[in-house]
Amino acid sequence: MKFLNLAVLILAIVVSAAGRAVDSGKTTERTVTKLAEGIYTIRHKDAPDTFPQGNTTVVIGEREVLVVDSCYLPSSAREDIADIRRWTDKPVRYLVNTHWHFDHTMGNGTYAAAFPGLSIVAHIETARQSSGYNPGWFARFPKRGERMQQILDAGKDGNGKVLTEGDRKEYAEAIAGLEPVQKEFAAITDRSPNLTFDSELHLDLGNREVQIKWLGRGNTAGDAIIFLPKEKMIMTGDLVVHPVPYMFGGYPAAFGATLRRLDQLNFDTMIPGHGEVMRTEKARAYVRLLIDFIEAVTQQVSTEAHRVGSGAANLPAVREGVNKNIDVASWRKKFAGESKEEQDAFDTTFAAMITAAHAEINGR
Repeated sequence: MKFLNLAVLILAIVVSAAGRAVDSGKTTERTVTKLAEGIYTIRHKDAPDTFPQGNTTVVIGEREVLVVDSCYLPSSAREDIADIRRWTDKPVRYLVNTHWHFDHTMGNGTYAAAFPGLSIVAHIETARQSSGYNPGWFARFPKRGERMQQILDAGKDGNGKVLTEGDRKEYAEAIAGLEPVQKEFAAITDRSPNLTFDSELHLDLGNREVQIKWLGRGNTAGDAIIFLPKEKMIMTGDLVVHPVPYMFGGYPAAFGATLRRLDQLNFDTMIPGHGEVMRTEKARAYVRLLIDFIEAVTQQVSTEAHRVGSGAANLPAVREGVNKNIDVASWRKKFAGESKEEQDAFDTTFAAMITAAHAEINGR
């Protein structure tokens, strides 16, 4: 599994005081899926430092174009823009950032340079976090290799999980891939959102309605979903990641309720923040599996925190109680099946989810 992305996640927590996600499974090839006439989703290959890149969706109207998430590497954003220009001569007028994490926003400046007058759309909290966190990312980036090496030397991650040989290999690959990524970032002109909303924003691209909604806290405080009511399509950002969810921070106690509101929307096609496009009953079943999992774990973390105490020093006891009282093997199989790679991904996200839920109880 992509444990190097896990390393990136840990580093993001340590370095930027906020979590980000780990792609559950390597993505080695860039793929484009045409979902309907004028609607495309791009899944990007991982960066040289093994950082996953969020899915990008392109929505073309009769008058203008909207893009969902600009991915991580400017070079990948340029590839996407080249495709967009082959698909249409209409301008990209809107770029939506579903949340502030780097694998969904680092291409913002590339789009702004290519399309003058571009509006970068985000929830007000995402705009605040992007403006706060992103500038420091460039200053901190050179230290990431040092921190990854510290994790390798310690032999365990930030949640106390002992590194496997596969983990060690991924960390080593990530360290080796830092240099080309740093060269790309050295040339970035960072762009934060400049068009914000608090609950909902409706756009008309020309005979194509787009609804941008905030349904509540989950992966971050400002997660936006993009809904095409006529086409019955939804882009979830990292509220939904397949096949193993991202539960490395955020707001676990609110996450389930936010997903319940998402599940009430009338969609047949779901494009997650990372992973494959899901349709009809598979999409619904996966969202409901996420809800059940999140609510089961957060409830058990709460129960154990009440039993042993909620202080940070009690996290090991809480973790022990949760692992004892949750059927981890059953949940692992539901998400990961028989894949060792995805099972490892699940174990990592499960451990991190306990940490995040406990931190939320303690008011961080």
